[in-house]
Amino acid sequence: MPHDVKTTCPYCGVGCGVIARVEEDGRVSVKGDPEHPANFGRLCSKGSALAETLDLDGRALYPEVGGVRKSWDEALELVAWSFRQTIAEHGPDAVAFYISGQMLTEDYYVANKLMKGFIGSANIDTNSRLCMASSVAGHRRAFGSDTVPGCYEDLELADLVVLVGSNMAWCHPVLYQRLAAAKASRPMMKVVVIDPRRTASSDIADMHLQLLPDGDVALFNGLLSYLAENGGVDEEFVGNHTSGIGEALVAAGRLDMTEITEATGLSSLALRQFFRLFRDRERVVTCYSQGVNQSASGTDKVNAIINCHLATGRIGRPGMGPFSLTGQPNAMGGREVGGLANMLAAHMAIEDPEHRDLVKRFWNAPTMADKPGLKAVDMFKAVADGRIKAIWIMSTNPVVSMPDANFVRGALQSCPFVVVSDIQTNTDTARLAHVLLPAAGWGEKSGSVTNSERRISRQRAFLATPGEAQPDWRQLAEVGKRMGFTSAFDYASPSAIFLEHAALSAFENGEKRDFDIGAYADIDEQAYESLAPFQWPCPKNEQPRARFFADGRFFTADGKARLTPVHAAARKELDHRHPFTLNTGRIRDQWHTMTRTGKSPRLSAHIAEPFCEIHPLDARNHDIGDADLVSVHNAGGVSIIVRALITDRQIRGSVFVPMHWTGETAPSARVDSLVPSHVDPISGQPALKMARVSVSRYRPEAYGFLVSSRRPIDLPFSYWAIAKTQGGYRLEFAGDPPADGWEAWLRQTLRLNGNHDLSGYHDRQAGDHRLLAFEGEQLAAALFTAPGPVEVSRQWVAGQLTERHADFHARSMLIAGRPTAGTPDKGAIVCSCFSVGVNEIHAAAQDGCRSVEAIGAALNAGTNCGSCRPDIRRILDAIHILAAE
Repeated sequence: MPHDVKTTCPYCGVGCGVIARVEEDGRVSVKGDPEHPANFGRLCSKGSALAETLDLDGRALYPEVGGVRKSWDEALELVAWSFRQTIAEHGPDAVAFYISGQMLTEDYYVANKLMKGFIGSANIDTNSRLCMASSVAGHRRAFGSDTVPGCYEDLELADLVVLVGSNMAWCHPVLYQRLAAAKASRPMMKVVVIDPRRTASSDIADMHLQLLPDGDVALFNGLLSYLAENGGVDEEFVGNHTSGIGEALVAAGRLDMTEITEATGLSSLALRQFFRLFRDRERVVTCYSQGVNQSASGTDKVNAIINCHLATGRIGRPGMGPFSLTGQPNAMGGREVGGLANMLAAHMAIEDPEHRDLVKRFWNAPTMADKPGLKAVDMFKAVADGRIKAIWIMSTNPVVSMPDANFVRGALQSCPFVVVSDIQTNTDTARLAHVLLPAAGWGEKSGSVTNSERRISRQRAFLATPGEAQPDWRQLAEVGKRMGFTSAFDYASPSAIFLEHAALSAFENGEKRDFDIGAYADIDEQAYESLAPFQWPCPKNEQPRARFFADGRFFTADGKARLTPVHAAARKELDHRHPFTLNTGRIRDQWHTMTRTGKSPRLSAHIAEPFCEIHPLDARNHDIGDADLVSVHNAGGVSIIVRALITDRQIRGSVFVPMHWTGETAPSARVDSLVPSHVDPISGQPALKMARVSVSRYRPEAYGFLVSSRRPIDLPFSYWAIAKTQGGYRLEFAGDPPADGWEAWLRQTLRLNGNHDLSGYHDRQAGDHRLLAFEGEQLAAALFTAPGPVEVSRQWVAGQLTERHADFHARSMLIAGRPTAGTPDKGAIVCSCFSVGVNEIHAAAQDGCRSVEAIGAALNAGTNCGSCRPDIRRILDAIHILAAE
């Protein structure tokens, strides 16, 4: 019989509930859980496509040592022996773990316990360092604890929501739809978007402040000064519950309005409008994400925002407060167990000897790390210079995602012992492993995650674990046993780990610490399996609490919050050789380095290759046209090649390149190879949005587009980007034509044989070549090359891989690269959830659908996750403008 399993989405920090249905034949479908309080049944495009990512293509299915299959016993003994020997010869700080916000809390807990309490080093850090470390540091400075004060409901109750450095529409789309629905039902609600780019989130904004990069501290210091000078400070709250406002105001007052306009790039009129709006609306929520955190001054930005909420007393009550939007599904869970190098479990402080003693006693640990370990950037520098001689990397791909990514790759290549636990064998990082351990993936592993509003939810297994894959917690526990710590890591199931984690959170607490889930320390296996989503804190014999700090009590020594004096970053002199600021980030339908989302043809249909957003005037000044390829260079001589996307959504002097593409999907487009390893001095978080680069047109001899039923091999081009499509693959490429000609290359790259019929069209003088390969009536490949960007209907051509082509007319359309008049052609995909293309939206508009709602009613586009609604609106606006002309 088909059965349903309630679980949690493995993507962003919204933490959406998912219902996975498993049919009798093993097929899986997913839908949103209408009872989950994070999403109430909604899923974004990525969550909706989860069932399309469960295949075993490229999966790690058994342990490998040096590329050779080994048993688990052999692999784990080698890992344990190598770590023991390294520690014996060089000390505990010669080993490290680099883990991930993709891991479940139970996995994270065991990793942290093994490293800090039994190996005795704090050299355990996580890719959450790249994502939320500045929020952690800002929270601890202001509140004395890493506490998110509010909850999602606050966005719906607020009268003003400020989105700072957050493209919520693409990066937290379900939460964005909750905000959009609240605004639609309460037209008096105002939304302000603060971002150098005019992102999709600006679609519902009443005001878009197109801030200069790193102008945030100047902006919020200006707001703090304005509030103090114009009756916006809650004197009673500040006097009774905070300290430091005098120093904070002195720091804020160092810039006058003229200097603030210069630092932010905003007009004094726009600044005053925003300042008044913030002052006059009591219920204010300020949401911030990577545009704030990923900066060399990220912690100061966080505190500049929090200062304004503390000064007004707008914190901890319904509809108000600063709100850090977490990037990963379990970055919060990792923070709870002490997964960062400068933290202990249960939000305790590694620098506090009482906390160290408490954790050591609870674990009955033989030792305890007594100082912070190396944070991510410093960790890989230590790998490079030989201080770290053995490293275990779990569920992350630092060779792509770390700044100075080529340096990180070189560091791992030189490291004596590298262990990688992952679900895929062919990631850029997995290829460098001496030992590769196959991990259980989403749908196969069981545990818990915590979302941005401190809500703990279960991830549950509904699939058998393939091959010999094992969950991360078991791998870690088995190594711990083999290192001599048998009793401490003798876990029978993830529930045993969760109960220990819950008990530690309550151990000798007495309301001294924010994180306490002691109410769940004694539940049995059945209760764990049926555990419903809940928010912490949830101490024993108490109900969970949605908000912190309404009572004005904080976790500092004196119980008062700290307003922190912060200073606006000095504007750097313009480097005329590298005049652009490079901003990196996510796109709507992909996740991290695409090990999961890259499996779904639907998710690659919207944007199938890496790109560089550039303002039209900047493009014109650099002789860059639509769909040209561009080379992006940094001062260190590193360059990438990506497609130009010319748009006035981008501020002049800045460019945006997404971070998803890898050596497996577009080796010339690993954008973090351009980003230097500059970090925030407090949080250690890298400045992933402030690299200085130059941009120039790349002029290859030939451009090409290929669709094929097989994945091509041997791609000798300076640029290529591959993506899944229905029935096969689509490939964009550019470079020198192959010496033996296009037909010979096509046969070689796709392993074509005598069963394949080739036909084509060649204009050698123009450099235009088109080749088709058929196996019977089935299209095996369609190749188009030209001296400039290839102009074909890509979505239509890709769709022909799943069609039959019996007659000559059908094949002649394929040679043309586009259908004849009257034949359906979706055009570029706009709505991934329902595979609706731009041409279909144009046709519906011509038939009278003049609003986003009307398009939704006619085509379903925009009616699921809603992420495409801003794009639909832009298309309709453009149609209306053309009609008016």
